[in-house]
Amino acid sequence: MLKDIQEQILKLKKEKDVCILAHCYQSHDILEIADYTGDSFGLAQKAAASENKNIMMCGVRFMAETVKILSPEKRVYLPKSDAGCPMAEQLDVDILRQLKEKYEGYSVCAYINTTAELKTLCDVCVTSSSAVKIISRMDNDKILFIPDCNLGDYIAKQLPDKEIKLVSGGCPTHAKITAQEAKKAMEKHPGAKLLVHPECQPSVAALADFIGSTTEIMDYAKKSDAKEFIIGTENSIVQHLGIECPDKLFYPLSKDCVCHNMKLTTIADVLHCLQGTDGEEIILDEDMRIKAKVCIDEMLRLGK
Repeated sequence: MLKDIQEQILKLKKEKDVCILAHCYQSHDILEIADYTGDSFGLAQKAAASENKNIMMCGVRFMAETVKILSPEKRVYLPKSDAGCPMAEQLDVDILRQLKEKYEGYSVCAYINTTAELKTLCDVCVTSSSAVKIISRMDNDKILFIPDCNLGDYIAKQLPDKEIKLVSGGCPTHAKITAQEAKKAMEKHPGAKLLVHPECQPSVAALADFIGSTTEIMDYAKKSDAKEFIIGTENSIVQHLGIECPDKLFYPLSKDCVCHNMKLTTIADVLHCLQGTDGEEIILDEDMRIKAKVCIDEMLRLGK
């Protein structure tokens, strides 16, 4: 049955000129039918370079918005409209305006995991893999970083010459992982390397052998000579790495590290979106889109 659904999807996406993007946290059956897999901003760039007129983002809303920001001429779809991101939704424009008034003279740096609306008020955008590099190249040494205080803490430790102000926010999935859980996993698997995402608490990151984005964690595990790894990010990565590297062992740092918003999208939802019976087209006000793109363009400029 699964194979039949996947074959229908492959047929329909070709007929309807649809490029399917799948974030790494999606289930493996969705990754198998995607044209591109990876982290959110990398996927948005792939979509922009694609010749397809229609894009489906199998992920969460802010990711689909980023695709639309970079590809306004294309129709962008989110197969499950309820798939949001608690971190992206923690701040609104009114709160950010108040923060900007409080920290006058600070440049506002937005994690890519923010809404398009919030990005309109920001000076530069970053990904988890580019944040240290981008912020180190900013002329202003005073930075207001939103919304993930754990990622912000990691950046601040790498850039002590920068004055980085943080707000209380972050990814609830990563933030609930504790140092106690990490120590237990390390005791249970003493030969394993601990790989964690910078959205984890500083006390967890301090124990890690490697800290990086989802893609960086996967690349590290694939290239490493080590044979055992404790994975401190969304647990779907444990499955994906186990399939891609069957000669290695992968353990979840926490059995509770599951993003329920990412798990909302199923392979059936992808089919239904292609059939036009479910899903949502992402529509952005053009003025908002243009303003939101400014901080992304600045990220690309500083990242060169």
